[in-house]
Amino acid sequence: MSEPNELRPDVVEAILGVLKGGDPATLPTGATHAEKTAAKDAYLSEVLAEREKRDRQAQAWELLLTRSYDEPPTWERIFDDLDPEVHTELGALYDALPAGAQEEYARRYGVPSAV
Repeated sequence: MSEPNELRPDVVEAILGVLKGGDPATLPTGATHAEKTAAKDAYLSEVLAEREKRDRQAQAWELLLTRSYDEPPTWERIFDDLDPEVHTELGALYDALPAGAQEEYARRYGVPSAV
């Protein structure tokens, strides 16, 4: 049997799987408090990371879509219409940009070094 403070990665992963919506019947018996806490911490970390990613994506879209278009615009057209000061902000959000916007940004300004 494991030491009380020793985490069993397979148990932590099984608990994490259930927290993400998996079948509770797959929970191993005898999970320790430390294993449950580790799984909960991992789950909350993932939730926070996803929320931060969504916030960054929303911020990127707000910068990209500053006006409405009659026809669906190309990425080139969207970038042509941006104010020059937005480019720095988009560079900081490069990883949150949609793939097409990343390609257009890289074509115009290069891939930011922080990526």
